[in-house]
Amino acid sequence: MNHLAPAGDQHWNLPKHAHIVVYERDDGGLLTIYDCGVAQKPPSAQLLGTLETVDASAEIDSTPTGRVVSMRERSVLEEVGANRYRIVSQA
Repeated sequence: MNHLAPAGDQHWNLPKHAHIVVYERDDGGLLTIYDCGVAQKPPSAQLLGTLETVDASAEIDSTPTGRVVSMRERSVLEEVGANRYRIVSQA
């Protein structure tokens, strides 16, 4: 399931207040992306893989199962390898 707006080949736009829940496991992970952390809506995307880096303004909180990334600016999710992602500022 991926309902994010495309921003090019293997790039997707994230809203300013996107909320990403990262479940980390030894055999990979799961990224669940919400348009907003306070909206009562289903996720916009669920992707198998790992979040390598966040190079945009965000609040990152560790959890027992991974981390929660709350974006503070418009940004882009990029696939940088097989099931490997990063988030960068939107130019």
